[in-house]
Amino acid sequence: MRIVVTGLVATYPLGGVGWDYLAYVDGFQRLGHDVLYLEDTGAWFYDPEAQTFSDDPGPNLRFLTAALGAVGAPDTSWSVRAPDGTQHGTAAAAVQRFCRTADLFLNLSGACWLRDEYRGARRTAYLDSDPGYTQAKLWAVDHGGATEDQLFSVDLIRKHDCFFTFAEHVGAPDCRVPPCGLDWHPTRQPIVMARWPFTFDAAAPRFTTVMSWKTDTAAPTIDGVRYGGKDVEFLRFLSMPQHASVKLEVAVAGAAPRAELSAHGWHVVDGHARSATMQQYQRYLQASRGEWSVAKHVYVALHSGWFSTRSAAYLASGKPVVVQDTGWSAHYPSGAGLLAFTTLDEAAAALATVEGDYRRHCEAARAVAERELAAPIVLERLLGAVGL
Repeated sequence: MRIVVTGLVATYPLGGVGWDYLAYVDGFQRLGHDVLYLEDTGAWFYDPEAQTFSDDPGPNLRFLTAALGAVGAPDTSWSVRAPDGTQHGTAAAAVQRFCRTADLFLNLSGACWLRDEYRGARRTAYLDSDPGYTQAKLWAVDHGGATEDQLFSVDLIRKHDCFFTFAEHVGAPDCRVPPCGLDWHPTRQPIVMARWPFTFDAAAPRFTTVMSWKTDTAAPTIDGVRYGGKDVEFLRFLSMPQHASVKLEVAVAGAAPRAELSAHGWHVVDGHARSATMQQYQRYLQASRGEWSVAKHVYVALHSGWFSTRSAAYLASGKPVVVQDTGWSAHYPSGAGLLAFTTLDEAAAALATVEGDYRRHCEAARAVAERELAAPIVLERLLGAVGL
């Protein structure tokens, strides 16, 4: 089949972003499909060092080509369109021909504008990677309180004919993610297991995570309730290092209260530096003892079932994952290699459990990834859901 995969790799040139989106390119190619990577976000190119946007695409395009090489796809057709209409990579006419003869146009995170020249695929699918934020836009439009930006976003969303979401608990009685009139198919992050080998180090010193403290995205509001981001939940567990049986480290980007985190026992390092390239991001995860992390408040409060793309990579590397439950524990095996918590005491107990038989939990982590997140399993299920 011919598949268009969209993403944000050139727009946000960070290691974790590259691994997340290009897993679809790599995974589909390994299944024998012809893939075009397309990026047309309407935004300029983010400069992580300056922490601002730039109209110079050069460094970002070099990051993208290096990232494609890192996942074994250096010859993959790719196209990046800047806001001024300049096309980079595959020529516009060839992009149009590919899109109009494609079997699937997979719009990851709704990142790509659906211009007329991108239309024509047999199926056009939207993947909601940020549940709660997406539904807040839909809710605002349906209830007459939308901004101009929300109206634009919802018009784009509704132009697709199939809808996926990382809110894996959607439709359950205790899930508060509103469907907003759309038929949502649960999905999860694919991992190409060969790219993330099992790496065991009994002496690895710290459980880690990589995060942005607070994004500039407006807080989502649904039915009059305003929800927060990861900073809201992290502050609930600020004293975690004082209760943990192992050292904890956070690689954080953004305006985090670093001095306060350090005062409570966190080992704080720079998030951008740990994710500057695909290789640096991977090395950081694989040198960790495991992952301990919270989720965004909106994922937790809506009991969405969202599960982190980053946690998927830790698991594949054989790193035990202890993360806040968003409802994901109803869909993944929890207890060996992957452990859920809702309270500080539960988090401390989970870390102690892992430390009690560390090697077993490392092997179990890898096994969870192989059973639940391996790209062939996830992507074949996705193709089946769209009828291909």
